[in-house]
Order: sequence, then structure tokens, then C-alpha cells
Amino acid sequence: MKLAYHDQYPAIDDLREAARRRIPRFVFEYLDGGCNEDVNLHKNTAELRQVELKPRYLSQHTASDLRTELFGHVYDAPFGVAPIGLQGLIWPAAPEILAKAALAHNVPFILSTVSTASLERIGELTQGRFWFQLYHPADNALRDDLLDRAEAAGCKTLIVLCDVPTFGFRPRDIRNGLAMPPRMTLANMIQIMLHPRWALSTLAHGQPGFANLTKYMDKSMNMKQLGLFMNRTFAGRVNEAKIAPIRDRWKGNLVLKGVASEADTEMAVRLGFDGVIVSNHGGRQLDAGQSSIKALGPIVAGYRDRIKIMIDSGLRSGPDVARALASGAEFTFLGRSFMYAVAALGAQGGDHLMHILKIQLKQVMEQVCCERVADLPDFLVQ
Repeated sequence: MKLAYHDQYPAIDDLREAARRRIPRFVFEYLDGGCNEDVNLHKNTAELRQVELKPRYLSQHTASDLRTELFGHVYDAPFGVAPIGLQGLIWPAAPEILAKAALAHNVPFILSTVSTASLERIGELTQGRFWFQLYHPADNALRDDLLDRAEAAGCKTLIVLCDVPTFGFRPRDIRNGLAMPPRMTLANMIQIMLHPRWALSTLAHGQPGFANLTKYMDKSMNMKQLGLFMNRTFAGRVNEAKIAPIRDRWKGNLVLKGVASEADTEMAVRLGFDGVIVSNHGGRQLDAGQSSIKALGPIVAGYRDRIKIMIDSGLRSGPDVARALASGAEFTFLGRSFMYAVAALGAQGGDHLMHILKIQLKQVMEQVCCERVADLPDFLVQ
């Protein structure tokens, strides 16, 4: 399979380094960082990479097939694009770029409530083949309007996010003025001037904002008022009383994301959810928590036959996808890797990384002589 940028950027680390050089430091640190001391950010990937696979070289292997069925749809690969907030800050039109790439490669794209592209825009670009992650608002009327808009845009899979009861404490973002309310520092202005390509592209596309929330905002809001609006709109813990009505209202697939315990998985099953995504928000919320791969094990052991179990947080590459699938996840999502690719390569980034991940994952499967994605747990070193 030919890659347009293969020689320069054959690995995710190459894309990350190119992204670091191409965008302002405060933007890169927003994308790249975790919370507090970044302990769980690093554990996510480090502990995932302790997972080992055992090859069966003399088996009757013919070919490896990446196709994976999920919620009645056969995807071309067992991975998708995880939701990230403020994607257009990292690179202009980033959610649109990734949504188009996901459609072309027949894998899921998840749009965040706090992304910079609207439900309507992504629904149009993907012909309704996208997932929507709901940050549950304090106001039920606002929630219901978002759900109606998602349905009207063609969305068939709704994700309810449960792991943000409070905003994460992220020292880099605080220093850089990306906390709530946001502020623009002199250092940030200098960084922008030192990255004219990013600055001009951003200028051409317009200042990024919360496109899904624009209709609910006063257009005259200043930065401080924006911060107060976000804090007020998304204050409060997601609990059973808040999410139970969603199952009654939403007619499509319903997934609970941010699950890190058997207790939350049990509640998802009881409330009629179709799936869970084991996740710790990419290490951006709880530095003292478990890595996502450690949390996955007991959930798979207790619930694999009762609900679809997926995972994100810490996955960066095709081999990481293989490790997570071998550990019992039925599907995987990557966030930072896709954003590194778009920040590095712009409009070509999403397509380029899709090719890399497919090649890497298929190489692992062929190397261990695994024919189907569903069979990867048979190759796990226990």
C-alpha cells in the first residue's frame, strides 16, 4: 500500500515531532499534555505496551482480515477517531479533515460536543455516518435539543461521557491561558508569530469556537463570560437520574464513555446501554487513576457477553490497537495520533494515518498468523 508521505513520516512519532514544530507551543501542549504531573498519561501507553502476543508460525494461516462488525455495521478496520475538544485550534478544519478520512476508510468518527465543527456540518460530510459524544449539560432542554440535532444529522450512535465531573487540573494549559476563562498571553502571541503558516491558516478559516454551542450563546460574550457559560452549562456530575432518560429518548446505539470500573459497567448494562468505552480521558482528568488497559481486564472478564466493550486512551499505533484487541476490547479509538497527523500534514493527515494504522495492524496480525480481529485474544501471552 502506497503512502503519500511514507518516506518522511512512516511512524506516529515522526508525525508528533512534525506537529510540535508546525504549531505554536501552547497549542501543542494542549494536545500533548495530561493533567497534574502526567503520570496517567504516560502509564496509559507504557502499561499497554507491556501486553505481549505469541505467534503461531506453523499454523495454517492464509490471510489477515481487518474488517470488524460493530452495531450491525462492518467497518474496514477495528479502530476509529476518538473525540477531542477544540480540534480546530490544533489545526484549522481538523474535525472536517478527520471526518472525511474516516468516511473514506469506513471507520467511525466521533464528534465531541466541544469540537469546532457542528453536528450539522459533520453529518453532511459523513452522510450521517458519524458518532456523537455528549457532554451532558446541566439544562435538560439543552440536552434534548442536542439529541434532536444529532438525530436530524443522521447520527446513529450516541456516546454519553461520564468522566468529567470536574475540569481536569492541567498546569500547562493554566500557564498558557487555556483554562476557563481563556486568556491570550504575550508568550502565546509571540508563538503565533513564529508559526505563520498556522496563523494564516487559522485566520483564513476564522477563529475556532464551540460550533455545537453557538446557538445557545450570547454573541456578545467576552472571554470571561465564555468561561462562565462553559462552567455553568456543564457543571454537575453525570449520574443515573441524568442518563436514564436518554435511553428512553435515543433510538439508536447508546454508549457510555469514560468507564473505568465494573460498577459503572454494571449500571450501563442495567440502563440498557449497547456499549461502553473504557477510557480515562487520555490521562487528562485523573492522574492517580488506573491506565485504561488495566481497567479493561476486569470489565472484559465480567461483561464481555453482556455489552460491547471498547477502549481508548494511550493507544498510538497499529501494534497498540492489536494489544488492546488481544486484551479483550472489541473495538478501539485513537485521539492524539490523528491530531498529530493533521497538525503535521494538514488536509492529508487523516488519510495518511489511516493507511499507517492499517498497515501496522495487518503486519502484526500476519506476523502472529491471526486471520480475524476477533481471534486476537487467542494470541495473548497470559
